[in-house]
Amino acid sequence: MLKSLTFIRENLLYFILGSMVLGLGFGALQPAGFLKPAVLPILLLMVYPMMVNIKIEEVAHAFTDLRSVGLSLLINFGLMPLLAWTVAAVFFGGKPMYAVGLYLIALLPTSGMTAAWTGMAKGNLNTALVIIAVNLLLSIFILPFYLKLLVGQSVPFDPMHIFRQLLYIVIAPMVAGDLTRRLIVRRWGKPGFMKVKPHLSSVSSLGVVLIIFVAMSLKSHQILADASASAFTLIPLGLFYLFSVGLGILIGRLWLPWDKMIALVYGTAMRDLSIAVAIAMLSFPGAVMPIALAYAIQVPTAAVIMKILLRLHHKAVAVPSPAA
Repeated sequence: MLKSLTFIRENLLYFILGSMVLGLGFGALQPAGFLKPAVLPILLLMVYPMMVNIKIEEVAHAFTDLRSVGLSLLINFGLMPLLAWTVAAVFFGGKPMYAVGLYLIALLPTSGMTAAWTGMAKGNLNTALVIIAVNLLLSIFILPFYLKLLVGQSVPFDPMHIFRQLLYIVIAPMVAGDLTRRLIVRRWGKPGFMKVKPHLSSVSSLGVVLIIFVAMSLKSHQILADASASAFTLIPLGLFYLFSVGLGILIGRLWLPWDKMIALVYGTAMRDLSIAVAIAMLSFPGAVMPIALAYAIQVPTAAVIMKILLRLHHKAVAVPSPAA
């Protein structure tokens, strides 16, 4: 069982693409409404293990790394919403739900793999952990009202309802995850937790695959009715990620040392697609498609970023960046 979960985690991109195809086919062949009761349990299966890896106490360290955290907030809650609004205005003028999907992507910064990618790219892991904790917590309070500002009247919704969903989807699993991590460390120590950690990510990956399958099954007829437009969504998503990476590298090189710049890039270019798809499933089912497709872009993007940063590393050593 554990080997199967690990295989899914290590090949997540292919499983996501496969679950999208299977979900579309399943929903086209028969009514998929009976899958709706499975949404909430699958969401918890997806989010809770991810939260075990997040250290809430890292928020306190934000004051010791103000420049890195401040720049991440500027990009994630200042520039990213503006970028998403611009891309949506150009590409999603007649598809407000797809615009909502892009806004959810833009307003939920960092992913469960942000720290891992930062470490593999030889970045500052402590800075990455602080950026993850601070941005995730702030997004809970910022997203509902920012989303209302961006969406306007095109998609009516109650911001307080979204806020309550975020408390349920993020805060409750985060508290439970923090308690779980502390119990594991107390019982088996940090080495024991490090043995469990990869399996937590694997369980979360299984949840992602299952929720994408359910989402595609439930929206199959709508998506297949305009399949070309759905596939076209990859273009604006690709542009969004391209500019996101560029912003992180540009601002990071100007204001941060190399290792913290890497943490900033991954803390701003990567988005929390798991929580985005959770909010979409509960409040904006029509917005799931662009978020599902974003998985197909985000994972390869993270790998490409790592190769680019490692290749440029010798230049950073030759020409030192400004001190933090």
